[in-house]
Amino acid sequence: MAHVFINQILSKCDYGIDLHTGALHRSNLPQIRANLNDRKTRAMAYAFGVPVVLNSTLRNGSLSQAAADLGVRILLYEAGEALRFDELCIRAGVKGILNVLRHLAMLPRDRACHAIEPFIARSSGWLRASDSGIVNHKKSLGDHVHRGELLATIVDPYGCELDRMLCNAEGIIIGRLNIPLVQKGEAMYHIAYFHEPHEVAESLELLQDSLLQEDKTAGPKAP
Repeated sequence: MAHVFINQILSKCDYGIDLHTGALHRSNLPQIRANLNDRKTRAMAYAFGVPVVLNSTLRNGSLSQAAADLGVRILLYEAGEALRFDELCIRAGVKGILNVLRHLAMLPRDRACHAIEPFIARSSGWLRASDSGIVNHKKSLGDHVHRGELLATIVDPYGCELDRMLCNAEGIIIGRLNIPLVQKGEAMYHIAYFHEPHEVAESLELLQDSLLQEDKTAGPKAP
């Protein structure tokens, strides 16, 4: 199937957008990952219109690598959780795709469209559980967190505290484990580190408000 897809579809493309959710029981904040070292790919990533952008290297065996080998520029949109609908992530994804199509002159530009400023993360990393037990999450996706801030506690079945997960550096939570049980060493919080994390948090609020406002103002269409 991969061979057919690459030879019959991907090879005929100039650009692509790969849509991903998080893994089972893990959710992702809407984000774009792309090879930002390529000028045209970087312009597409900015045009998509989500605040969080990560520079990702090409991995052997990935769709991005296969596309790069064919000269196809591709974005990876990560958002939401596997097997679940998330309205904000869906709306951000649909709007982002339309934004890229307008950027590539495949659709007419929308003069009423208000661009969301993107911010490139200087790095990101997962924080892992140092013990096994029941998780009490204190933070959510998109939260602006600071070094030393409490993210979650891990307790045993009797409620005795086993571990307190503290933030290692200031950043934005872009991924999180959702189930209430955790095993030692399991990834719990994915944090992206920015030079301007407070501005990223404000841009995330603006994105959410704009998408929800569009839903409120979109009245029923005439038959």
